[in-house]
Amino acid sequence: MSTELQTAKPNARIIGKKDSSWVKWTLLFVSFLFLALVLVLPLTAIFIRAFEGGWSVYIQSITDPAAVSAIKLTLLTVAIVVPLNTIFGVMAAWALSKFQFKGRSFIITLIDLPFAVSPVIAGLVFVLLFSVHGLFGEWLLANDIKIIFAVPGIVLATMFVTVPFVARQLIPLMQAQGTAEEEASLSLGANGFRTFWHVTLPNIKWGLLYGVILCNARVIGEFGAVSVVSGKIRGLTNTMPLHVEILYNEYMFTAAFAVASLMSILAIVTLVIKNIVERKSPQM
Repeated sequence: MSTELQTAKPNARIIGKKDSSWVKWTLLFVSFLFLALVLVLPLTAIFIRAFEGGWSVYIQSITDPAAVSAIKLTLLTVAIVVPLNTIFGVMAAWALSKFQFKGRSFIITLIDLPFAVSPVIAGLVFVLLFSVHGLFGEWLLANDIKIIFAVPGIVLATMFVTVPFVARQLIPLMQAQGTAEEEASLSLGANGFRTFWHVTLPNIKWGLLYGVILCNARVIGEFGAVSVVSGKIRGLTNTMPLHVEILYNEYMFTAAFAVASLMSILAIVTLVIKNIVERKSPQM
């Protein structure tokens, strides 16, 4: 009887390994098939359509004055929004993770609010506030300050949509690290700035960089909020996503896919940097 049980146990292990191997390869096949259909195939199609007219047509499409203006405006928005959101994210994470005070949960909820609000609604809110007929419209008009259908409106709308990325990346990280190292630094006579620069920042640098990368990617690709506040003025208030939409609606498909390929390249570069950061970071 015991001999039969001993023989049955190895057989059961072999059958279990075969079953688990079958499940593993089935899941991998389904996953790769899904990724190929949803991600790889559309991305490949973008580059095929972008270069179907040849290299000269591609260069002409991305060097068109309207395209260059859209690229410059997108990069300008990145240059303004990402640093501001980074500064706010670090300050908010520092305050919310290192100190206990009333209203802390409410502030965290406010930071998460852009995740719950549609970008189109966010853009509409800024229109209701800063347009000619908005809440502050008369004062802005009297002082010759233009926000809606101008760069300030694009920056504000994009900043609203992307404000949680750095903060939400740092808050749990800084909470997990606690305050022991900062307290030790302060007790040894270091001031607040030196403590932050030499103690806190080295501990959060990879999480901070990760949040900045995510924020940067969202700024480049933001469409909904920007489309509402920009007015889609060719050569003035069109970012790259808006320029792609206009070209596509005008049946200029090769030019549309050419500009879209630039955005795809930026996305791929962002993804590569993100993976490098994830590998180097011990907390992620």
